Amino acid sequence: MKTIIRVCVTALGLWACAHTARDDLPVGARYVNMGSSFAAGSGAGPPAPGSPARCYQSSVNYAHLLAARQGFTLNDVSCGGATSAHILNAWNELPAQIDAVTSDTRLVTITIGGNDVAYVGNLVASSCEQGESIRAAGLVLPCPLPFEVPEAAYATLESNLREIARQIAARAPDARVIFIQYIALVPETQCAQSRFTEAEAAALRITAARLAEITRRAAAETGATVLEMDEISAGHTPCDSDPWSAGLPRDYDGSAGAAWHPNARGMAVIADQLVQTLTR
Repeated sequence: MKTIIRVCVTALGLWACAHTARDDLPVGARYVNMGSSFAAGSGAGPPAPGSPARCYQSSVNYAHLLAARQGFTLNDVSCGGATSAHILNAWNELPAQIDAVTSDTRLVTITIGGNDVAYVGNLVASSCEQGESIRAAGLVLPCPLPFEVPEAAYATLESNLREIARQIAARAPDARVIFIQYIALVPETQCAQSRFTEAEAAALRITAARLAEITRRAAAETGATVLEMDEISAGHTPCDSDPWSAGLPRDYDGSAGAAWHPNARGMAVIADQLVQTLTR
């Protein structure tokens, strides 16, 4: 018999719902994966069959690996380039990602926010030189200029993360929600794979820390779980001996994954960590 005890409170305008017990996720449980390219696994492996071409969704992203391993029924709506607004609202021809969550959904995983605060864009801009061409998603593009991020972008992201968790709970009361932190990307010591100045590296670390803290706070306020991949992946940046992500060395051809994104090994590690999180 299923036993679920749910405690919900509303205080100071914040909505929270904590599950104190759940039965295990059974084989066939409906699983929704949402987020940006870090959830889609862009560049990590072959495209996921049937996924929108412009989303660059990989068949070996952590969601596909987890679903195959646990026997879940996966609906992966993650998409490269997505922001938190694209989870809550339609994005051109793509419906709002949140619409994939139905009353029978039992698990939702989310990696989002890097595009809201130009984290990935500034990783790329800081690791190439003006006039240099870079390869991304089969295209040859110029090195971008750094992005100025307004303070309001962080506040909007946090508000959207809370709204995402609130809507999931309203649509699927029995679903477990896991926010997955971005893996560690900025090396302590720079190398040919990063090419940051120390000032650039310091600024990027601040962005990463703020993104992680916003995610952690929003999850705590809404009863969601956080998978602390930022901490777990420490020592596995593109400059380390066992990298879980690809940096952007000069003339990089993308063969080890999309620049500044989890590679196939990184995706496999995240899937392993998700299994452990679900069985704790």
